[in-house]
Amino acid sequence: MVKILATGDWHGDMGRPATLAELAVKENVDIVLLGGDLVNAEKDTTNLIGPFLSKKLKVGFVWGNHDGPELADFWQNAYKISNLHGYGIMVGDVGFFGCGGANVGLDQFTEDEMFQYLLVGYEKVKSAKVKVMVTHVHPAGTIGEKFSRYVKGSKGVRKAIDVLQPNVHVTCHVHEAEGIEDKVGKTRIVHVGRNGKILTV
Repeated sequence: MVKILATGDWHGDMGRPATLAELAVKENVDIVLLGGDLVNAEKDTTNLIGPFLSKKLKVGFVWGNHDGPELADFWQNAYKISNLHGYGIMVGDVGFFGCGGANVGLDQFTEDEMFQYLLVGYEKVKSAKVKVMVTHVHPAGTIGEKFSRYVKGSKGVRKAIDVLQPNVHVTCHVHEAEGIEDKVGKTRIVHVGRNGKILTV
């Protein structure tokens, strides 16, 4: 089994990372998953990743529509943490893969692009006993869409769930849905947010 702390949507809350890093240590997690939208409008990155690294925690992330690909490249290169966008990593017998960004914003992807990035990441972990898919945006046609009239789910992410059938899908984006779970087929969909959620898979 692998223990996870999954979180996202901090939007520049500089005190959040230290609190979550303490929680990760207390819970003895194997990996911290960051689901994007970590920065504020000014894209201030002060002390967002450092608290996790100082405690020797393994970190995987996808970027959100407020972060952007340039910031994701900076985090990956400067801190040597795992960018799961179109990529996959193994932790024990669990494979993690993902897609950053969203279907809104300046750096938005088409629905087909989002599916293709997830497909590429999946190929790197398809032999894993358990597969965890991580995206910022939530899938279309699921409970997450009911929490906001303005934030639409992704048809590309939903297609990935239907076709790839990961065991768990971790997503953020809709703040009001934090802590809510759903299920599509065999896939457990978990909406996480700024407070973090402990998962064991």
